Amino acid sequence: MIQVIKNGTVITMDDKREKKYEKLDIVITEGEITELTENYQGPYDKIIDATNKIILPGLINCHTHLGMSIFRATNDNLNLQDWLNHKIWPIENHMTDEDVYYTTLLSCIEMIKTGTTTSNDMYFGVGGSLKAIEETKVRSVFSRCLTGKDSDSKKRIEEFKSLIKENQGKDLLTFTVTPHSMYTCSKEDLLEYEKIATEFHLPIHMHYSENQSEVEGIIKEYQTSPAQALKDLGYLNHKLILAHGTFISEEDQRILASHDVSIATNPVSNLNLGCGIADLVQYKKNGINLCLGTDGQGSGNNLNMFYHMSVVDQLQKAKYQDPTVMGSYDVLKMATINGAKALNLENKIGSIEKGKKADMIILDLNNTEIYPTVDLITQVVHNVESNNVDTTIINGKVLMENHKLTIEVDEEKLKENIHKIIDRLMEKEAK
Repeated sequence: MIQVIKNGTVITMDDKREKKYEKLDIVITEGEITELTENYQGPYDKIIDATNKIILPGLINCHTHLGMSIFRATNDNLNLQDWLNHKIWPIENHMTDEDVYYTTLLSCIEMIKTGTTTSNDMYFGVGGSLKAIEETKVRSVFSRCLTGKDSDSKKRIEEFKSLIKENQGKDLLTFTVTPHSMYTCSKEDLLEYEKIATEFHLPIHMHYSENQSEVEGIIKEYQTSPAQALKDLGYLNHKLILAHGTFISEEDQRILASHDVSIATNPVSNLNLGCGIADLVQYKKNGINLCLGTDGQGSGNNLNMFYHMSVVDQLQKAKYQDPTVMGSYDVLKMATINGAKALNLENKIGSIEKGKKADMIILDLNNTEIYPTVDLITQVVHNVESNNVDTTIINGKVLMENHKLTIEVDEEKLKENIHKIIDRLMEKEAK
């Protein structure tokens, strides 16, 4: 099937092109971008008219927990440790695989509607999560979150190995090895997880240096800095995605920069939980790849990457009291091509280029609230809202067009099921 997106302004995120954006037609053949041209006149099966609209690569959420949609905005007046120990983990212990299916399904729909086409997901459910991801046809880098220090650790490892073997070769699904964190896993567990990454040639994704107390705990337990501890564990021998990275010393930055490490910053989550503000400007100066995550809705409130892009940009400018330290294009790279690099997918997604997968979104910027557009890149990063996302395409498949989902899902029925889950879990928690 040949699809052509005509007459749109394309932000390619391809730094090899002279212009950051230009009028181009995009030809998609069997899910792949096969041509970028100013005026396509060839054959087609479907035309998508993007006149007066903006096309850009689908956004990439490099750290999230899709099963946590029912915890949306539950973080008020709680620090990280109290929120996890007293609010989240006790309730999660009662969640079934079916619960995780519905909560993940809700998140997948939220991503499609807000322009995210790929997520790096870390959660405890397996079957339910994958069912929702596959039904909605979103691209996922997936993992079964691994936590140690208990009797189920070995069971989780075997579950995860089986999961990888059963799902090899799927175009929309890849995996990472995902220890929850250094403070929830023993050294022995972390060494076991490193062996899995070696065996299956997978990146590693984990929470890292999210707040100051975590850093202090790691230094006390390992008698060295967090980055040196990771090096000693063999983790820096792998492609590594470190979520948060709010507090990284200058010395540790140099250690991480000399290896294939990306920091997936989660600015809204860090603000809500009082964790602090990562010094992304300094990380970038030291050569660390920066990408962007929303965290789960429990701490990040939503999966709308446009909102999180705006926040991360303004935070750095406020931190330095200097508006020149970070630009809108740098932020857009964090949410697209930098994210693809972090997830080892830069040859497939992250930019609109010939030969890459057709993961892209179309924005309509004509509503009064953000009119006019004088600087396009700044407009996209700071003013676009979910109602500006007109069309979402993943792997060449149109999942939303003209603001309407094309996948078969009963949203009202889904909401009913979500309410039933919340009522049941709240009742259990109250006992």
